[in-house]
Amino acid sequence: MELRSLGYIGIQSSRLEDWSHVATRLLGMQQVDRADNVRAFRMDDRKQRLVINRQNSEGLGFLGWEVDNKSDLETLAARLEAQGTAVKRGSRALADERHVADLVVFSDPTGNRIEVFWQSHVAGEPFEPGRPISGFRTGPLGMGHVVLNVENVDLLLPFYRDLLGFHISDYGLKPYKLYFFHINGRHHSFAMVESGKRTLHHFMVELGSLDDVGQGYDLAQLEEGRIAYTLGRHTNDHMTSFYTHTPSGFFIEYGWGGRTIDPKTWQPHETFDGPSLWGHERLHMPDEQRARLRNLRLDAAARGVRVPDPVVPPLDCPWLDAIIRRE
Repeated sequence: MELRSLGYIGIQSSRLEDWSHVATRLLGMQQVDRADNVRAFRMDDRKQRLVINRQNSEGLGFLGWEVDNKSDLETLAARLEAQGTAVKRGSRALADERHVADLVVFSDPTGNRIEVFWQSHVAGEPFEPGRPISGFRTGPLGMGHVVLNVENVDLLLPFYRDLLGFHISDYGLKPYKLYFFHINGRHHSFAMVESGKRTLHHFMVELGSLDDVGQGYDLAQLEEGRIAYTLGRHTNDHMTSFYTHTPSGFFIEYGWGGRTIDPKTWQPHETFDGPSLWGHERLHMPDEQRARLRNLRLDAAARGVRVPDPVVPPLDCPWLDAIIRRE
């Protein structure tokens, strides 16, 4: 049994209209639900990928991870229960709300709500982006990736690696512990940073074109304080991206050109060059912390560190395929 991909993310927030603005006008998602207490957004042929539920608190609500079939779901539930994790079978009403065939619900050791499901529902209408973009890179790679702030990485490693079956892609130990995990060809679908906090750090969506990212960067710069990290490129997954502040106090990474790996042959390893080759100036950080990360980039540049240019396969996007067929 293997988790297949990140299927959806749920956020709790009191600022639903602000989220609608960010998701549609900046990210280019399609809003599909405007109920009083929820906003839901599409990125592809799935009925929803991002869900914002009205709550008084701000932050992560749930993470939805996908498996291939009902048998995998039952196998995972049995393994979790055997190791002492309380598992709740999702009701029919919850499955309908999530637009999936079936799901189970449980929490990680620090209380983050996790949902594992199979057979996500496909929409009957083509995806219509909130602004002109080429589309999101999803398909077998899933919605993108998610990164958690944690107080103690070592406490959570056995749960995510050994129990849920996430595979380590790489990790860094200085200036803080940072672990990246894959479950498919995306370099990482999940990561943990030992920041001393217990929050959502960011989630990432990947676009089909560098121009999508550049135009999004222009739009974000029109809003005072919207940019959290400037445009830059990561050392490990080779993603060119920027980070934006969200209405709920965490970040969204908006990127292109992410590395695809072969999970069968990939070897986990420690990294030493810092998180970014260039750019990604942390505008939200105090000067001292910004300088420390900047020096890592400058050191990598002085040593001539380079990564391969991306070879990006065509988007697995039924919406874009339908447009091409019509034309």
